Amino acid sequence: MELSFNPESFFESTLLNAKATKENINELCRKAIHYNFCGVCVNPYYVPLADSLLSGSGVKLVSVVGFPLGCTSKEMKRYEAEDLFKKNAQEIDMVLNIGALKDKEFSVVIQEIRDVVNVGAVVKVIIETGHLTEGEIVNACNCLLEGGAHFVKTSTGFGPRGASLKDVYLLRSILPSEVGIKASGGINSAEFAEKLIFAGASRLGTSSAEKIFLEWKKE
Repeated sequence: MELSFNPESFFESTLLNAKATKENINELCRKAIHYNFCGVCVNPYYVPLADSLLSGSGVKLVSVVGFPLGCTSKEMKRYEAEDLFKKNAQEIDMVLNIGALKDKEFSVVIQEIRDVVNVGAVVKVIIETGHLTEGEIVNACNCLLEGGAHFVKTSTGFGPRGASLKDVYLLRSILPSEVGIKASGGINSAEFAEKLIFAGASRLGTSSAEKIFLEWKKE
């Protein structure tokens, strides 16, 4: 397959499984370095280990806040973000307060985003598109823009569905070009990954990064 982009630069190789072990994290980081992926995304407990494994590699260390439901308080989300940043996480994927968004309590949503952004890391706001109407997706994007987030992320991987092309096209039509889109959830083939990229995704969060990358190279 002749590609007009460097596929490895899109991948955040992800392992957020509750059963993940140190051995699994070692393998995740080793492969991310080998393939020169953009980043790895791990649960907070494994941030110190992943930091030691990725040191000097250029692979970004990403972790999660308010995961996977987004229902913790804004104070707790800020504390989680501060702790991760102190432990050298470079990027934070924060789950938006979905209930507050649906209740149109936009000031609550904006403030929690702003509080996490002010910690200093790159912040991606997970809006869990599978729970939202199109209008609510628009409202979520307005909130993350007001809060100063750097990316929107489609899904946790634990919601009703993962990323869709429709989601990504909609998000790209709403957001300015400087705000990235991380598509995540259910991305397990090179064909789907490529379609997401051409729809406007600038990152792909997937536990199948190696499989997809090798598919591209083989084809």
